[in-house]
Amino acid sequence: MRRVWIDANVLLRFLTGEPPELAKRARSFMQEVHDGEVEARLTTLVLAEVVWVLKSFYRHPMVRIAEVLVPLVTAEGVSAEDPDVAVAALNLAAATGVDFADAHLALQSQKSGEPVCTFDRTDFAKMPCEWMEPPSASGARHENALRDNGATPGGAAAEAPDV
Repeated sequence: MRRVWIDANVLLRFLTGEPPELAKRARSFMQEVHDGEVEARLTTLVLAEVVWVLKSFYRHPMVRIAEVLVPLVTAEGVSAEDPDVAVAALNLAAATGVDFADAHLALQSQKSGEPVCTFDRTDFAKMPCEWMEPPSASGARHENALRDNGATPGGAAAEAPDV
């Protein structure tokens, strides 16, 4: 069986039926996947792009997006990256209204037992992970945050590089 990495544009043509000529080709490819001729490899990044386009451009609600994408992620012939976390993140995003990327990050954090560093109090307060904010100029953190041990990730400089 051939293994191929599937891009968001193929999944979007398959799911939306637009434009018709490309949608027909995407359906043909997905039929090959269904028939076991091809294994479609799906990265989390591609899945996040599909969610974003369906939500922002096509204006589908997250509940509907999850209803469509969960069966696709778990379909025979589709090999998704960390499928249990992907499915749980789709469902969490649908249930809470948070972005798929934040839901995925929260679930990866929970799975690893390591916190998320974020300024997004509102969304991360809804999710099953430990989270923290970067310290303020005075060194104070949000009350739900971890203690500051003074370390910087990977020994990186505390100041952002000029871009």
